[in-house]
Amino acid sequence: MLKRRIIPCLDIINRRVTKGVKFQNNIDLGDPVELARQYYEDGADELVVYDITASAERRPIDIGMVRAVAESVRIPFAVGGGIASLADMEQVLLAGAEKVSVNSLAVKNPQIIAEGAKAFGSQCIVLGMDPAAVFVTENRHLFPSGYEITVRGFRDRSGMDAVEWAKRAVDLGAGEIVVNSVDADGTRSGFELTITGKIAEAVKVPVVASGGAGSAEHIRDAFLVAHADAAIVAGILHTGQTTIAALKAELKSMGVPIRCR
Repeated sequence: MLKRRIIPCLDIINRRVTKGVKFQNNIDLGDPVELARQYYEDGADELVVYDITASAERRPIDIGMVRAVAESVRIPFAVGGGIASLADMEQVLLAGAEKVSVNSLAVKNPQIIAEGAKAFGSQCIVLGMDPAAVFVTENRHLFPSGYEITVRGFRDRSGMDAVEWAKRAVDLGAGEIVVNSVDADGTRSGFELTITGKIAEAVKVPVVASGGAGSAEHIRDAFLVAHADAAIVAGILHTGQTTIAALKAELKSMGVPIRCR
């Protein structure tokens, strides 16, 4: 059985790590380069660095920050936010990232996935998606999975079914999918297992659970119930509630195949 990955996520605003609930009421939690180094040394398998306001503000990501993170760690990391073209992707990869995450841009221009995969390889292209549950009164019949894709940091609805979008993105060349639940983001009440599991079942690329991690048990369920290949963890690490090493020890004791140093 493949070993599962723990991936700390650094949400960035103005070159500072931040965390909120559903992207609201964010608080400052520190320097991204220092935290990236700390998590690397504590046993993170990968990292994700998101400039969470770049797309909404229609500006490029901070390449200097990406380069500084790359110089501080020796593990793969993905970068998202403000990626608007192949040139942006290339710049991020040349700065030291191994993967580029596209979200709102891909919804607007799905061909960017195919173009990125052709230019840099599918393994470099991550589709980030922010699905929200759809209620019956909201034309549920239009969304067979029960979840609609949102864009621009949960601000807008796309009219796209989450599972159908995941399958289309993989057909276009996406090599990994991050499922960040709008409803669970920042709540620490557990991952949204239903949509994560539906997408994991529907595609043949790695699926990463994101949004809602509050304990080792939540991560275990993402792996063993929703069949995610990796789990993104943020708030419980940033605030010192736990550590990567402690989470991995707990998961190992639960029988989860996990990478431990």
